[in-house]
Amino acid sequence: MRNCGLGCFVLLLALPFAPAKETTASRDWPQWRGPGRDGISRESGLLTEWPKGGPKLLWNSQVVNKGKSVGTGYSSVSVANGRVFTMGDHGRDGFVFALDEKTGKQLWATRISNGQGDGPRCTPTVDGDRVYALSRQGDLVCLGAVKGDVLWKVSYQKDLKGRMMSGWDYSESPLIDGDKLICTPGGDDAALVALDKRTGKIIWKSKISNTGGSGYASVVVAEVGGIRQYITLLGQSRGIVGVKASDGTFLWSYNKMANGTANIPTPIVKGDLVFCSTGYGAGSALLKLVPTDDGIEAREVYFLRGNVLQNHHGGMVLIGDYLYGGHGHNAGNPFCLNMATGQFAWKPVRGAGGGSAAVVYADGKLYFRYEDNVMALVEANPSGYKLASRFALPGSLGTGWQVPVVVHGKMFIRGQNQILCYDVKAR
Repeated sequence: MRNCGLGCFVLLLALPFAPAKETTASRDWPQWRGPGRDGISRESGLLTEWPKGGPKLLWNSQVVNKGKSVGTGYSSVSVANGRVFTMGDHGRDGFVFALDEKTGKQLWATRISNGQGDGPRCTPTVDGDRVYALSRQGDLVCLGAVKGDVLWKVSYQKDLKGRMMSGWDYSESPLIDGDKLICTPGGDDAALVALDKRTGKIIWKSKISNTGGSGYASVVVAEVGGIRQYITLLGQSRGIVGVKASDGTFLWSYNKMANGTANIPTPIVKGDLVFCSTGYGAGSALLKLVPTDDGIEAREVYFLRGNVLQNHHGGMVLIGDYLYGGHGHNAGNPFCLNMATGQFAWKPVRGAGGGSAAVVYADGKLYFRYEDNVMALVEANPSGYKLASRFALPGSLGTGWQVPVVVHGKMFIRGQNQILCYDVKAR
C-alpha cells in the first residue's frame, strides 16, 4: 500500500522478456517491501555514511524524460530485470509506468483506470514476463512487462463485490504465490480471493462474515502446523485474519489492535509468530498461531496500547529478534522492540525528520524516509539509537509517504511526478 490517508493518508528494447533465474531474481526488488515482503534488502557493500548533501544522484526521471512525469500517487517502486515499475495519475487517467533502471528513461506507460484525487497507492508486482497492479478503484490489471499490453483485468467492485473499510480506496499490492494471485477485495463473500495469475480466473473466494471491508495492508504468507495460509488486515470488526492457502477457508482473526479508520502496516511473520500494529491510537500485538483439531488458533502473546507502540504507516522491519520502525500517529519516532517479549531494547526517540516515517533495512542500516522528506540512515542496533547520516530530499517530491527501495547499489525514492535514483554503493 502507499498509503492511505490525508493526514492519517520500468526493456531491453527489442529483446524478449525472459523470467529471471532464481539467483538473479533474489537480487531484485520485484514487489512491495522486496523479495520477502519484509522490507529487507539483500544488498551489501553500501555506504555507511552519506555525504552532507546526500549520496550521488544518478538520475531524476522527470529530468531524463524532459518533463514527462510518472504522475501523482503514493506507490513505491518495484525493480526487476533492469526495469523500474510504478503507478501514477495524470489528471483523470491512471497509469502503470516502466522505466529503464540504468538511465531512468520511460519505456512505456499504460492507462489502466480513471485517475482519482492524489493517485494510486499500489506498488506493482513483477513475476517473470508479467506485471500486476491495482488502481485505487479496485481495477486489478495484468500487463506484459515488455510492452505494457493489458493481458487481463478484474474489478474488485463489479466482479467480486468488494468494498473498502473507509474512503481512501484500495491500496494493497498483489501477492503472487506459485500459480496464484492473492488479493483482498474485502467483501463478505470475497474477503480474499485467489486468481489464476495467467488468466485472471477465480480459483477460490474466501467467505468471511462481517469483514468490515478491506484494510490498507498487503497479504503475507505463513506456514504453521503444515497449513499454508495468507494473512492480512481487514476492517475493525475482523482486524487481522488468516485464511487457508489451498481453498481460502477462514482460519482465524484478531481485532484488538484494529481501528475503524485505516488498518495499514503489513504484518510481520516469523515462524508461528505474527506481529501487527495500526495507528489511530489502536496499538500493537504479537500472536502465536497454534494448530488445532479443526484449523489454526491465534493466541495473544501480548498487546501494547497505542500510547506505548503504534505504527501508523510506513511499516516495520524485523532484524534478528528485534523490530524497528516508527512509532506514533502521524509520527515516525524510531524504536527497537524485542518481538518475542514485547520489551523495548530502546524506546521511541525523536527522529531526524518530521511526520510519519517509511522504513526499510539494508546492510546493517535502517533507511528512514520521513513525511517531510528527510532521509535518515540509522544503525540497526538494539544497544541504542545511533543516527549515521541524514540529508534533505527535494521539496518537489511532495508528502514523503512512499517507501524507499534499496537494491543493486541504488536507492530509489518515489515522489509526486518523479523518481530519484541515488548511488549508495561504497567504492
